[in-house]
Amino acid sequence: MTFASIVVPTVGRVSLGALLAALGSVPPDIELLIVDDRADRRTPLEVPARVIAGRAAGPAAARNTGWRAAEGEWVAFLDDDVLPDPDWIERLVDDLRSAAPTVGGVQGDLRVPLPPDRPPTDWERVTASLADGEWLTADMAYRRAALARAGGFDERLPRAFREDAELALRVRLAGWELHRGRRRATHPVRPEDRWISVRTQRGNADDALLRRLYGPDWHAVLGIPAGRRHRHAVITACLAAAAGSALLRAATGGRAWSPVAALAAAGWAAGTAEFALARIAPGPRDSREVATMLVTSAVIPPVAIAHWLRGWLRWRGAEPHRPVPEAPCVPLPDGSTAPRGRRNR
Repeated sequence: MTFASIVVPTVGRVSLGALLAALGSVPPDIELLIVDDRADRRTPLEVPARVIAGRAAGPAAARNTGWRAAEGEWVAFLDDDVLPDPDWIERLVDDLRSAAPTVGGVQGDLRVPLPPDRPPTDWERVTASLADGEWLTADMAYRRAALARAGGFDERLPRAFREDAELALRVRLAGWELHRGRRRATHPVRPEDRWISVRTQRGNADDALLRRLYGPDWHAVLGIPAGRRHRHAVITACLAAAAGSALLRAATGGRAWSPVAALAAAGWAAGTAEFALARIAPGPRDSREVATMLVTSAVIPPVAIAHWLRGWLRWRGAEPHRPVPEAPCVPLPDGSTAPRGRRNR
């Protein structure tokens, strides 16, 4: 009988090999499943584990594919860019076997190594915040019964952003407790280019969905720190007012618009400067980091608000997530499997 299943969704990162090497040999009562969530699967994944075909629809959908195909009473999720400690599997078993019947999920201890010889960059600080996060599926195990009762991950949240906190809330609302375990894994800081902070603003569209689902206090409900969106909205409004006033002055020749444009521009400049300084001050403050923070701090507020408005319009009729029937897996021509209805046991 399978006691626990380890589910690792992957988009083909090289780090997957290091993760599997760190796991080492898997005991007979532990199942290892890799969800191949690459958009292009013409080249098979050469891994010592069962491979399941994902839909390339994001980590929430990939994890749903994995746990619904899993055989274990418990399902432990790992991201493909973490490094479990050498005794991770043994500690996982201890965490799960010692869990009371009322416990529906057990989180692992995640650490993020930072440079020892300089202050961390903005991106490194963002990644380091994972070490303080709650119920992160970078290393999180759930009872299969808890996942089924809660309905699994909400696939309307397509990014690795909030989807784990939202599931944890529904698991607790379904009557389960969530605890922290003793197993440990390392989450290295993934190399990224200087525009990563701008691209991550797409998560604001997901925040708009959560606001629709859980109301104005959704941050507190999900246990997520409030961000800077209200400040971003003010900065963006100042930018729009300055641009609009300047255009009206140019079109009409009316100097009455000049003070409005100047005042709005001053508000935009002050808000952008405060944002940039807040990001520059704790960092290494080298020329590359400072230049990156100055440019992206001017870009982020309007981009964040644009994504928020897009999500707000898209999800204006959103309803709470509801469980869907489980589906078994069927073989695919490349040797992997895909869900089609739950397999008989």
